[in-house]
Amino acid sequence: MGRARRFQWPLLLLWVAAAGPGSGQEVQTENVTVAEGGVAEITCRLHQYDGSIVVIQNPARQTLFFNGTRALKDERFQLEEFSPRRVRIRLSDARLEDEGGYFCQLYTEDTHHQIATLTVLVAPENPVVEVREQAVEGGEVELSCLVPRSRPAAVLRWYRDRKELKGVSSGQENGKVWSVASTVRFRVDRKDDGGIVICEAQNQALPSGHSKQTQYVLDVQYSPTARIHASQAVVREGDTLVLTCAVTGNPRPNQIRWNRGNESLPERAEALGETLTLPGLASADNGTYTCEASNKHGHARALYVLVVYDPGAVVEAQTSVPYAIVGGILALLVFLIICVLVGMVWCSVRQKGSYLTHEASGLDEQGEAREAFLNGSDGHKRKEEFFI
Repeated sequence: MGRARRFQWPLLLLWVAAAGPGSGQEVQTENVTVAEGGVAEITCRLHQYDGSIVVIQNPARQTLFFNGTRALKDERFQLEEFSPRRVRIRLSDARLEDEGGYFCQLYTEDTHHQIATLTVLVAPENPVVEVREQAVEGGEVELSCLVPRSRPAAVLRWYRDRKELKGVSSGQENGKVWSVASTVRFRVDRKDDGGIVICEAQNQALPSGHSKQTQYVLDVQYSPTARIHASQAVVREGDTLVLTCAVTGNPRPNQIRWNRGNESLPERAEALGETLTLPGLASADNGTYTCEASNKHGHARALYVLVVYDPGAVVEAQTSVPYAIVGGILALLVFLIICVLVGMVWCSVRQKGSYLTHEASGLDEQGEAREAFLNGSDGHKRKEEFFI
């Protein structure tokens, strides 16, 4: 991780003046805030300057410049301007040890000085995110986020799926900087494997709206699943069938076993990892094929029922079907015809018998039918009718 981005902080202005007897303001200074590694400008404004000696010293009271002449061999300090109105020096690559009061002294009849306070902030670097223990499906995962150096203390936040998570933060001051940590806990499932969790760090040393982020990819372990995919839906004799066992799991199962029910695999079968190749298929290859995979969290098994399609047998069966149907229809027609004939004969016999009975009944009612019939009386004629 590189050094924090260098930039000039907006100056926090604090005007301080020193006055000589009977005169106006002589010296004014400005307090400066800068981020570590950035650039700071320290300015002394002069009023009623008459060419007197001007001296600028660092917090250790070492003279940096004497009347515009370099006194300390620190190339990070450069004299940018020396005029009757202003003395301006430029500090590059600001460090924590540069922090403190810079003296601007004006030697007139009375010595006057003012102090420009330099404050150095430390921007957080990219947080370090670690997991406490391996995450397992159905359990909880605990993540920690650490920013070892910041000033002021960095504020840490957690995000997951663009939603903020509530973490527990703590900090420890180490000299001029802070070490800040935060932890977060949440439950995980297999669908969370590969998800992104973000730890974000912010403080005033960073530009407005900027932050330092670290993304952590969740590693959630879970039991395997298996599913068999066939290279074709309809399998005919002589075809080559390729079965693929699609396996998921974390850790991923490194061994897949192929079986065929209680029977051994066909001799022509080629099992290679996730694929099982069955060339030159025949009806003898029919059966239930299984693939099995396992890891330390569980076991998975998938089934595939193989039925080899025999075109010859199907054509023969299809050819025999019409003849059977025609034979059945003919038998039904013959049966119906016989039933109709029997019914007609039965009806004719029943009608003739009923007619004679009613005729005889009519003669009996007259009291003369029987005698007339036996004696052949002239007054009665024998009535004969035949029904065919």
